[in-house]
Amino acid sequence: MKILGIETSCDDTSAAVVENGCRILSNVVSSQIRIHKKFNGVVPELASRKHLENINNVIGLALEKTKKIDAVAVTEGPGLIGSLLIGASSALAISQLLGVPVFGINHIEGHIFSNYLYTNKFRENSQPVAPFLALIISGGHTDLIIVKKKGKYEILGRTRDDAVGEAFDKVAKFLGLGYPGGPVIDRLSWKGDPGKIKLPRPYMPWTWDFSFSGLKTAVINYASAHQTRGTYDFKKADLCASFQKACVDVVLRKTIDAANKYRLKRIVLGGGVSSNSLIRILFEQACAAGKIKLHIPPPEFCTDNAAMIAAAAYHKMKVCGHIKKTFVPLPDLELHDWKK
Repeated sequence: MKILGIETSCDDTSAAVVENGCRILSNVVSSQIRIHKKFNGVVPELASRKHLENINNVIGLALEKTKKIDAVAVTEGPGLIGSLLIGASSALAISQLLGVPVFGINHIEGHIFSNYLYTNKFRENSQPVAPFLALIISGGHTDLIIVKKKGKYEILGRTRDDAVGEAFDKVAKFLGLGYPGGPVIDRLSWKGDPGKIKLPRPYMPWTWDFSFSGLKTAVINYASAHQTRGTYDFKKADLCASFQKACVDVVLRKTIDAANKYRLKRIVLGGGVSSNSLIRILFEQACAAGKIKLHIPPPEFCTDNAAMIAAAAYHKMKVCGHIKKTFVPLPDLELHDWKK
């Protein structure tokens, strides 16, 4: 079963062909970072225009090694509406042209199923078995989800304001570190002392929700208070290390607490922020101590990619059957259980 996946939810144009939900035959990603970097964030109109320019070429490259596909999968939402429309229109056109089913896939679902992909370094036997707890952390999402079985979800918590990746980007922008903020803060943090500057931890123990706006503001206020004539009297590396450690402490503690509360012995990570080096190290240590099986995709599958969309579609097809339908992309699409 070969599925063509298309992902255009934000600023990366991606197409992939995945066999049987795990074996990657191609995975092409066209990044727009260079375009949006000068704005320190994604400009929706520019993103959709660039998708329109790139989509045919990206799909063509993905299909070079495969002459036949059995289905098409595309991100239905959530995301930027202009970007989503480009991918959805392309997928529906290909479905009509080839007479194959088309599946609309939730972007969050794609990040969960990125853990089912494998390469030579990431084998099939490492795939998670439900039930498990999923933490999806990216520039737009911080979601804690119980996956009871494939296609059956219980959302425990999500961000009330800034997503954790968004907080990284905004802190990096304020400190003049560039865009995207996550990778540059990660690299700089290893040169600093995470205990040097005291910052709050928004644990909110009464809820499984997250909030990073206050932490972001605390960092900005600290930097502003220690600035004289455009220069800081502290090392940026120390502030970045302290900020990163505060973010990781929050997502780690809440995830481990939820796993213990609901007696789940498997944790799955997904989303661009799950490629953060400190998150990987501390989650591995905490899960080993708690005898919890941890699944984290390789870094290339943490960021937005079409292979994860195709993987999710394969498992959805196995559960729901060969459903061919027309759908309208939704920028605020909720995560729903699969229905046959």
